[in-house]
Amino acid sequence: MARRSGAATIAEVAKAAGVSPATVSRVMNDRFVGDPAVAERVRAVAADLSYSPSHFARSLALGQTKAIAFIVPDLANPAFQAVLSGLSKAAGRDGYRVLVADSSENPDEEPLLAREVRRRCDAIVLCAPRMSDEELSEIAGSLEPLVLINRTGSGDAVPSLAIDYRAGIRSLAEHLHSLGHRHLVYVEGPERSVSNRYRRDGLEEFERDTPGARVTRVAGGATTDDGIAAAPRVRETGATAALAFNDLVAIGLLNGLVDLGVEVPAEISVTGFDDIPFARFTTPPLTTASVPHPELGTQAWQRLLAVIRGEDPEPDLVLQPHVEIRSSTARPEHSA
Repeated sequence: MARRSGAATIAEVAKAAGVSPATVSRVMNDRFVGDPAVAERVRAVAADLSYSPSHFARSLALGQTKAIAFIVPDLANPAFQAVLSGLSKAAGRDGYRVLVADSSENPDEEPLLAREVRRRCDAIVLCAPRMSDEELSEIAGSLEPLVLINRTGSGDAVPSLAIDYRAGIRSLAEHLHSLGHRHLVYVEGPERSVSNRYRRDGLEEFERDTPGARVTRVAGGATTDDGIAAAPRVRETGATAALAFNDLVAIGLLNGLVDLGVEVPAEISVTGFDDIPFARFTTPPLTTASVPHPELGTQAWQRLLAVIRGEDPEPDLVLQPHVEIRSSTARPEHSA
């Protein structure tokens, strides 16, 4: 048989081998139980015609892709990269691949993206902290098997893992208060961020329970550029300590304050949230709330695999951050 250029279709292989396309499909997917000579002939023809079975078609035929999706608002954030690392390693040990979809910090894209990606995989780990509770409840059923990260579940059927942002930010505020800071400023996260709301709740609790302490809020975001942009507003508050939404914002804030001639921590102490790898290498090293992000990914996979297999997943989990004290915080030189 003359070798042709380019890959053949399943119909061409079937015609050349004198069998049906269904037989070719069963042979190529190792599901053929007929005459071994027929299987050998089909494989020989497929090799000669450079036929390669479509993974997508095979997935449809078998009812599974052995792939899951991880949806995040911004993969450039090292915190999400760490979750992905834990998730990918755990899933890989069980023979699954992880597809990644980034909503680019666009809350309106998250529901559309989740529905689109779900059609191409077996299940989803959804980290959609900007999606509203109403939207999440509306689409959760259509995405199952589903595990939520950084959100509480939208019902008993959806396992979830979350960080106690309320307790984490409060612990940071209490650390600053113990150093003598009484006027704090919080550089907020994205307006529609659920985790930002939890942080605000934690700071409001701290303010209510701590006589003499006050917390001013200024607009921020989730990136280093947002932190740089917030630096003038932070200085204008007169606060002696700043809590940033996350480490990226804190790193930007550190640089922005330096550009303004503000010394950290001599004039303003700065804290972050997440403990990304860069946090310990800033100047000065960043005090932050440390979160076990790789463990979050591992735990997410354990629950998702159980759901895929029709088993009961382990209970929902809320991980507790702990404060990593570094040189970006110190006692204030004067009271605000």
